[in-house]
Amino acid sequence: MRSMARPTTTLWSRRTGRSRVHKVGFGLFGIVAAIALTATPAVAQELTPAEYNAALLTSLWLILAGCLVFLMQAGFALVEAGMTRAKNIGNIMAKNLADMAIGALAFWAVGFGFAFGSDGGSLIGTDSFFLSGMSESFTDGDVLATPSFFFFQVVFAATAVTIASGAMAERTKFSAYLLFSLVMSGFIYPVVVHMFWQGDGILSDLSIGDARFSDFAGSSIVHSAGGWAALMGAVFLGPRIGKYGPDGKPRAIPGHNVGFAVVGVFVLWFGWFGFNAGSELAMDNWVAHCIMTTLLAGSAGVIGAGAAIWRKTGAMDVGMAGNGALAGLVSITAGTGTMSFPGAVVVGFIGGVIVVYSVLFIERKGIDDPVGAVSVHGVCGAWGTLAIGLFARYDDAFLGREDAGLFYGGGFDQLLVQAIGVVVVAVWVLGTSAILFKVLKSTVGLRVSAEEELAGLDVAEHGSPGYGPEPVLVG
Repeated sequence: MRSMARPTTTLWSRRTGRSRVHKVGFGLFGIVAAIALTATPAVAQELTPAEYNAALLTSLWLILAGCLVFLMQAGFALVEAGMTRAKNIGNIMAKNLADMAIGALAFWAVGFGFAFGSDGGSLIGTDSFFLSGMSESFTDGDVLATPSFFFFQVVFAATAVTIASGAMAERTKFSAYLLFSLVMSGFIYPVVVHMFWQGDGILSDLSIGDARFSDFAGSSIVHSAGGWAALMGAVFLGPRIGKYGPDGKPRAIPGHNVGFAVVGVFVLWFGWFGFNAGSELAMDNWVAHCIMTTLLAGSAGVIGAGAAIWRKTGAMDVGMAGNGALAGLVSITAGTGTMSFPGAVVVGFIGGVIVVYSVLFIERKGIDDPVGAVSVHGVCGAWGTLAIGLFARYDDAFLGREDAGLFYGGGFDQLLVQAIGVVVVAVWVLGTSAILFKVLKSTVGLRVSAEEELAGLDVAEHGSPGYGPEPVLVG
């Protein structure tokens, strides 16, 4: 059985989990130098050969996992592009490109400090801006105080931001979206991270009895955060022209390329192995476990969503099945380290079913979410976080105990503490993003004109169609 000690609460240490056995520091430039030179006097003085090798392996895994998560930006871009109309593909690509660029700079400047800096009142960090004071030495400091850790975290921030892009597709001013991306990556999301994942955060020790809140890789902290921001964006924007008929009933606005959407799902799925398994923050025997639960939950999500939409409409909608895969992946993200393999299948399958009915419910309420981002990330993120209270079997170093789930005899405390965490994330993000969108709407404006929307944002916002004319061959 799996048994881990409770995590320490020093700066940078909240997310170490099982990786605390690898308590060494490293930096990106230090790794490169170590590979090139094999060893340096400093390394020889600080680490034994075994420690050095373990540190190097951990470092390389963290960077590789970050690269996989970075690739998820391409997946989001393809899914969003495929599920919307051709006249907006350039705008969609521009938003996803901007999310990475703006997110990286904003998180480097202030976001990382707000998230993981020293505590200034249990809500927000107050130092480490521009990575000041961060060690670049392979042997000095902690693994979570190096550029490598920043790299792994910044791609998480970009993920949280870009989730909202799909829900706001086809009618948002590009300038307004850039400002949203800046504030979301630089402030709103980092505060969520600090509250739960930084050692001195106000909710880092949230517990009821022996039950401790856990969100291993961010079903709520990352995905629901993005999903609730997406919900507010869709509400403040209003539906696309033609989405609802005179009778108020929703109309289908098909995407232009189902192939893009499915390929995007596979790219996201591939990157998710780094998202979940990388959150182990060490290359150990539990990395494979996290990869397996991720694989199984995503697969079960496809089946769950496919079966649900087939039963409801008599046809297996490909886009909904793709969203089912993403729903299963979001659902397992919180509990990837706590679930057994059968538990992961159940959680992913339920997530797939949930996303179908959530998409239809939100649509009936007059909220236009072209890609189902609110349902996939917000609703299923909440479900995945709550699922720990039902299906948690193993200690992921946040839980502090085995068999914490209700179905394993753990009682209701774990479910209750998970629910509190879900509500806190929702209240913070819904409140702050609502304020942000209200300010944007009353200042720079949030929505393009009707004429621009009908013409397509590629032309209106970027000066040319995303799909250019066919070349004319002469001679």
